[in-house]
Amino acid sequence: MPDSMSEQLRRDMECEGLLECFHGLKELDKECFQALVEADEPMTVDELADVVDRERSTAYRAVQRLLQTGFIEKEQVNYEQGGYYHVYSPNDPAQITDDMQRMLNDWYAKMGQLIQEFETKYEQADGAPQSAES
Repeated sequence: MPDSMSEQLRRDMECEGLLECFHGLKELDKECFQALVEADEPMTVDELADVVDRERSTAYRAVQRLLQTGFIEKEQVNYEQGGYYHVYSPNDPAQITDDMQRMLNDWYAKMGQLIQEFETKYEQADGAPQSAES
């Protein structure tokens, strides 16, 4: 079960905690993202798996989650003889932060709407609480 907002506010968080908070990413996802950020050039899944010391299939699942959230990008590299492979690199931090800020603004607007609905639903009429069926 996710932590409540009050529990999250009491916790000491690092900026990487945003990956979990915004997108539900796992510790391995954060490790893979960090490895890609620290790499001198884009990496294959096999190279990434070696760096984070995990099986290829496990690293591949982390890469898929990072792709879905927009934290990394995939590039196809073609062999001269035919065939290809993919390499992965982090997206621009400015783009990632813009996306997180947009998501936070959307969340804030939605929470404000829900708070207003709560107040409307449960405000007292004539000194008595409204029934839950109203």
